Amino acid sequence: MSVPQNPYKSQPKKAFWRPAVAERHFVDIEDLWQPLELKKEHKVATAGSCFAQHIGNNLARRGATFMDMEPAPPLFKSEAEARRWGFGVFSCRYGNIYTTRQLVQLFDEAFGDRTPIERVWENKGRFFDALRPSIDPVGQDSAESVLALRELHLAKVRKMFQELDLFVFTLGLTEGWESVEDGTMFPMAPGTLAGSYDPEKYRFHNLRHSEVLADMKGMRERLKAVNAGARILLTVSPVPLTATATDGHVLPAGVYSKSVLRGVAGETAEDFENVTYFPSYEIISSHPSCGVFFNPDQRTVNQFGVDHVMTHFFSGQLAEEFRMCSIPDEDNSLNLICDEERLEDAQK
Repeated sequence: MSVPQNPYKSQPKKAFWRPAVAERHFVDIEDLWQPLELKKEHKVATAGSCFAQHIGNNLARRGATFMDMEPAPPLFKSEAEARRWGFGVFSCRYGNIYTTRQLVQLFDEAFGDRTPIERVWENKGRFFDALRPSIDPVGQDSAESVLALRELHLAKVRKMFQELDLFVFTLGLTEGWESVEDGTMFPMAPGTLAGSYDPEKYRFHNLRHSEVLADMKGMRERLKAVNAGARILLTVSPVPLTATATDGHVLPAGVYSKSVLRGVAGETAEDFENVTYFPSYEIISSHPSCGVFFNPDQRTVNQFGVDHVMTHFFSGQLAEEFRMCSIPDEDNSLNLICDEERLEDAQK
């Protein structure tokens, strides 16, 4: 009598909860992803929410060819001061790109296929780039200066997309504020960093799964059209929402947002060979870690968590390629630049 076939019999131990999770300490969980092929000479660019800054920082420290298209001028006294002005935070000085809609619209603007109707915000007589209001703490003396600087910025963004080998994008939010007139989505609600809120001009938009998926597929197609060999590495930020503009509680609003983004990231990675997903979200947020990777605010990720994520990232073939001969003496902590945290100031 033949034994009935069981499709799970051929599955490795990592596919089963008890040996892979329950019988292990959370720091000993292994094989959470299949590291992509990446060499030191490959050009890597980053964008996205706050947590994306950690990946870029750690790649650069380990000798990767990290693209810094808009380096800080020598007038700044320190790296921390330069970061306050948007230098060295991501590969270009675009600030946090929290939503997929922002990313697609930035790409289209950089390649001349879209011009937002509203590009400048005013605050107390100073003028700010509405699409990246946080990168200039004091603003410019005229709208014309803002637009001229933006053209220089877009040229660098265009060059980045054309030349990169790997684009690392961390999905952060589904919630955003957009222009009623042309659908331009801003990184922050008008009136928080600059500009002023007018319900006749702006509306809240909580992107659905279908919209985020369409954005990511569209972004992949756009990138392939200008850079055929480019690859994409997607992550989801484990940092919960600072605030929600929905009618609901911030906790379920955050779970909705992260669930949508995680679903899209996984689906995109499954559908396309040039897209990979890295589970930073699961490493930090899943319940086996019992929340130890978060600071007391239960939102921001502590340095222990960041280092643990990087241990998983630099595993397999990446561990060999980006092995550090010695650990630098300086503090490896990174002062993240997070526009979203300004929402707490608005509440106060």
